[in-house]
Amino acid sequence: MKANKINILLICALAAIGVTSCVQDDDFKTPEAITGAEPVIVGTLTDIDAIKDAVAQEGGLVTFEDTADDLYVEGYVVSSDASGNFFEEIIVQDSAENPTAGIRISANVGSLFNKYEFGRKIYIKLEGLSAAPTNGVVSLGIASGSSLGQLEEAQLDNFIVRSTELATIVPTEVNIADFDEALENTYIKLADVQFPKSIALGNDRLTFSGEPTDSFDGERTLESCATGMQTILSTSTFADFKSVLLPQNRGSISGVLTRDFGDDFYTIIVNKVADLDFSNTDRCDAEEIACGLATDIGTTNLFADNFETGQTTNSPITGNGWTNYQQEGTETWEAYTSGGTNASLGISARVGSFNSGDASTIAWLISPQIDLDAQDGETLRFQTSNSFSDGSDMEVLFSRDWDGTEANVTSATWGIFPDATVVQDSDFFGDWIESGNVDLSCESGTIYIAFRYTGNGDAGFDGTYELDEISIDAN
Repeated sequence: MKANKINILLICALAAIGVTSCVQDDDFKTPEAITGAEPVIVGTLTDIDAIKDAVAQEGGLVTFEDTADDLYVEGYVVSSDASGNFFEEIIVQDSAENPTAGIRISANVGSLFNKYEFGRKIYIKLEGLSAAPTNGVVSLGIASGSSLGQLEEAQLDNFIVRSTELATIVPTEVNIADFDEALENTYIKLADVQFPKSIALGNDRLTFSGEPTDSFDGERTLESCATGMQTILSTSTFADFKSVLLPQNRGSISGVLTRDFGDDFYTIIVNKVADLDFSNTDRCDAEEIACGLATDIGTTNLFADNFETGQTTNSPITGNGWTNYQQEGTETWEAYTSGGTNASLGISARVGSFNSGDASTIAWLISPQIDLDAQDGETLRFQTSNSFSDGSDMEVLFSRDWDGTEANVTSATWGIFPDATVVQDSDFFGDWIESGNVDLSCESGTIYIAFRYTGNGDAGFDGTYELDEISIDAN
């Protein structure tokens, strides 16, 4: 679809508050090696945000037609296909440091790093190009009907002019909770992260994308040591480091923030394996109570809840000593009942971020305090089910030092029960999964037990969990 005139006028109007450069470069020829003076561009210089605004206004494909003044956008290359992790694309952001927007150029060309290397400033002539969302991020290319096609190699010099400037790109240090549309197609840094021990340690340690189950990309979870939030690192199965084992330590990662192929969730793509600096050997894994599974259940009940009494369906779980705490987002644990294929066990506790629109959802359901010194043979058991939990997560945690107040939930130390079985996304959504008889008898003192849900409003992390039949018993 051709751009309505208003789109071009909009961009030009926005460009008017930017820069206009009036220098001549009629041939648009870009030598492989840059020598001499800076290329001179005649025309109006707009910005990437203006392109994104035009795409949003049009609701899809925008084609930039001829105008009285040639329209250009400038930016800095922050991708490299030298390691094979980017393919037929150039990612450009609007400044070398503290960028406000980025965009993707789709090109049917390999080894783009030879000409458009990391940090190279470029000018992009917009007339004849089109812009549209592809896989969730705004991209530039050639219109092909109502969709966006790629630039061919012979066309690159007609649209892209290299500057003599090769800048030092400074990644924008952000937190996972900061991910938003403005950061897409920009070079970011996550500090103090690690890969979960389940994939980075032991006999089940994974590679970046060299597993038999990896198709096109390997998607690996990264977790923040500061907040516990998670995101995804995507690595192409064509990357030259695909078979490298995931680092076991913790540290920082720098890469391009983008969306996955299905536009379901945010993901990070690195240019090379050296962009991960995991030199801190002190991992931030949670403490564990790992007594194994008990063969017998005692006859003394210390705490139980099947949510059948004292609850109002579709309202937050209350009573029986529970603390129902919303750390992030608008969703909380609520009483729920349903029949059919995905039947609840009467009334169950349910939480999920589906359709929440929240950038982050963290919801806690915390038991009253349990004294493990007053008796012997303590065990914990419960059941869980899910409705397409996707990348969302439910953990079973404990704390020895929480003071029982909501204000101090996040400042307390929380460990995990590695022996407890929690439903997985791969499990059939209609099944209820038993935790096993989790042995607590090797622990002493007093503890709180928490069921913590983590998700967000993105389709890849917005699943739902249900919880029921909780029982803590002893001899």
